[in-house]
Amino acid sequence: MPDTVAADEVAGKDDKPVYRRGIKSFVIRAGRLTKGQEGALERQWPTMGMELRDGVINPIEVFGRDSHVVLEIGYGMGQSLVKMAQAALEKDFIGVEVHLPGVGSLLYLAEEAGVTNLRTYKDDAIEVLKLIPDASIDTVQLFFPDPWHKKKHNKRRIVQADFAQTIRRILKEGGVFHMATDWEAYSEHMMEVMEAAEGYENIAGKGQCVERPENRPLTKFEKRGELRGHGVWDLMFKKL
Repeated sequence: MPDTVAADEVAGKDDKPVYRRGIKSFVIRAGRLTKGQEGALERQWPTMGMELRDGVINPIEVFGRDSHVVLEIGYGMGQSLVKMAQAALEKDFIGVEVHLPGVGSLLYLAEEAGVTNLRTYKDDAIEVLKLIPDASIDTVQLFFPDPWHKKKHNKRRIVQADFAQTIRRILKEGGVFHMATDWEAYSEHMMEVMEAAEGYENIAGKGQCVERPENRPLTKFEKRGELRGHGVWDLMFKKL
């Protein structure tokens, strides 16, 4: 089981989020593990857990085969990622999530589904990306990241020019960076950043979004949003 959550990751007595030092694209929120999540962490972490201290990885060695590798940043409670791994057993998936209950949920769901082509970090994605070799990932997924909708917080958005180039570094030639958001202003920000980024091509055409690919599961949150008339925007950019 991973180490307990560090002191700077624990919310205060009023359960308000506590920010880590420096500019981060996420907030660590309070959250208790369910018994199911705690049990899954104890059983599955030794096999499916990955640690920063292990250093630079080789996906072929991690999974014991040469396959299409998908890296998902910020998978929440893991429902979507487990479904994708279960539906594409020929692919291998690496998830990154900072919230321990989310990691516990992912491992619980993966155990229930009998999924073995999945690994996870419980760390800041920016630190994880430093351990991913050049041109080693086929697809990077970033679904519904925090939009930081207040103008004064826009600098916290994870999709920025330098982040786009970090993703480009780890993608194989022809690899895809797939983003999705339900916040229109953030989709516009993503589009602006990615259209200006060197070495990418918009799969849908300049300034265009793609229809939701069938391999991206429709979440309960997304279904509720659709019923209320909320939009969702999928952007897919290919590394040239």
